[in-house]
Amino acid sequence: MYATRLAAALALASLPLLAAADLRPEYLSARDKRAISSGIIYDGQIASTYDFVIIGGGLAGLVLASRLSEDANTTVLVLEAGDTGDAVRSQIDIPGNAYYSSLLGTTYDWQYETVPQPNVANRQLAWPRGRVLGGSTAVNGLYMVRPSALEFNVWSQLQGGAQGADDWAWDAMFTSMKKSENFTAPIASVQEAGAIEYNIDSHGTTGPVHTSYPGFIIPAVGNWTETLDWIGVLPSADPDGGQGWGAFIATSCINPDNLTRSYSRSAYIDPLPPRSNLAILPNATVTRLILAQDGQSVKATAVEYAAYDGATRQTVNVNKEALLSGGAIGSPHVLMHSGIGPTNVLQPLGISTYVNLPGVGQNLQDHLSGQVVFSTTAETAASLHGSQAPGANGSTAFLSFINSAIAYPNITDLLGDYAPTFQSDILANLTLSSTTLVPSTDSTVIAGYKAIYNALANTILPSQVGQVELLFGLTGTSFGANTFSIQAALQHPYSRGQLYINSTDPFDKPVIDPGYLSHPADTIMLREGLKLARILGQTYPLNGIVTGELSPGNATVNTDPEWDAWLPTIVGTEYHPSCSCAMLPLANGGVVDPQLRVYGTSNVRVIDSSVFPMEFAAHLMVPTYGLAEQAAQMIRQFWNEGAVPANGTTTASASFPSQTGNSTTGSKSAALPAVGISSLALMGAAAVALLAL
Repeated sequence: MYATRLAAALALASLPLLAAADLRPEYLSARDKRAISSGIIYDGQIASTYDFVIIGGGLAGLVLASRLSEDANTTVLVLEAGDTGDAVRSQIDIPGNAYYSSLLGTTYDWQYETVPQPNVANRQLAWPRGRVLGGSTAVNGLYMVRPSALEFNVWSQLQGGAQGADDWAWDAMFTSMKKSENFTAPIASVQEAGAIEYNIDSHGTTGPVHTSYPGFIIPAVGNWTETLDWIGVLPSADPDGGQGWGAFIATSCINPDNLTRSYSRSAYIDPLPPRSNLAILPNATVTRLILAQDGQSVKATAVEYAAYDGATRQTVNVNKEALLSGGAIGSPHVLMHSGIGPTNVLQPLGISTYVNLPGVGQNLQDHLSGQVVFSTTAETAASLHGSQAPGANGSTAFLSFINSAIAYPNITDLLGDYAPTFQSDILANLTLSSTTLVPSTDSTVIAGYKAIYNALANTILPSQVGQVELLFGLTGTSFGANTFSIQAALQHPYSRGQLYINSTDPFDKPVIDPGYLSHPADTIMLREGLKLARILGQTYPLNGIVTGELSPGNATVNTDPEWDAWLPTIVGTEYHPSCSCAMLPLANGGVVDPQLRVYGTSNVRVIDSSVFPMEFAAHLMVPTYGLAEQAAQMIRQFWNEGAVPANGTTTASASFPSQTGNSTTGSKSAALPAVGISSLALMGAAAVALLAL
């Protein structure tokens, strides 16, 4: 019976769909026809030369495309390896489908995988990434969470006083993040039920990306912040204003007009009027940059791409700049295949080294997570899954429900009086860690690790910034019906990994080795976070819905050695890879400077989450939107002698009207297909996607 309900619900939730063969204009919806006028190329025909060629049509790539093409005198091309997403629009648009009918594991997912991890029970972990216009913003869990001011300021300080370092400090990034945002307060019933607090002054209200809250909230969410308050993790009334610690209900990238996902395509591209200077080519995998010597540096003269593995390679010329926005995996992958990267990786493959940059693919970091799973009664489960909510059955509002209750406990919350000793132990291990844990033997990469390590241990660790993230998982678990979870995720790892190529074929996936839990401090912090998750399930008022602990179970795991033995067998990624093209001084193994330009090149920049030098206590989507907005401004100023010209094709306010998703009327009732609540309640964690770039 459960399987039948699940199949029926998924079938309904995926309608209406366009067949891949029916993408001719006469078959397209009104919204899809607008996409054609907004620059998406369906026939493969593009010009031979563009001022800016953007590699990757994900989060940052589409922000750049929209902002740079505001200047009518500038031509812009986006090359995206994935499809448009037109054929799976409702799976993208319906927020709940991120959990119940995910695109992960399909052709819309790169389906990356790590090498076996010795400290994680020798397991290979999946690293899904969106392979579609919009990238991971089209498939992720919709969390819009900002880092704290201190983390941005540390990022700026790591640049060693280089020109432009202030562009990445809190004040500048706060402005850029708000520029991308169109915030809407929760409706009264949702705000009351979830005990939601926010500060309107910390949000932007005129940007393209809708940030809001679901149209329906599970009643148990209202117990979240009160329960954390009881254990000493205080509620936050302003989590987006630079103090992103404590407990709160996060905003999500939801358009409140029709309760659909707001992602980089729907926000920055679909609303645009016709722009003859913008072309977005899907199904175009970039294979390499074509480089030439340019004085003391090298210059990208063209970009090579192919429709698929085995297809004829084509090239498009670059007049001004090549902008890499392939993400933490794609950008270093393209750089290395182009001859920019560690010589010891490129030479054995016979790839000519144009720029020896040892840091490309190094400094790789991720958020590693685990969860404690609880059981609840069938009666409570019915309430949890909304079937008792007035008018919930089959409603658009219910289908907008996603996980959003979150908390960031700091090191004192985790370790209490032991925190100063823990900090001392970490600092005492710096020399050993830099000698044994850095995958590269290059002295500059090691110096960069030391610089970040010191910043984390001396500045971030003793502050109020969260060291672990706690998430309230109410959308099902692999333990079946009548269950929920509390997830704990490590936020500032001291372990380091690497990413590199071992083939000259750019269609071969890179080798991904995150080096999980190679530093003992990471295990300790994650273990203490999971302990806190267990305590939450035992604390009033959240304990009122708990009937037992299913995993790991009090009878099996209690002592620290028991936690440490269990934890490696169940942890997985929180889907936040970053830092593989770090913005750091060249002497510290950096790949890009504060202008985002790749060292040793005159016209190649990297603009995506790979440039962060360290992980944040946050999901990566909001800071990457801020990064892309900042980069677009920087590039336009560079090419216009310090000024940003007035928009040549449209005004900012006209560019980003309210989006209506699948609905052509903007009516909430018409936006999404109906799905029975009872069916959704039975969908376990088979397709849970917590990606949030």
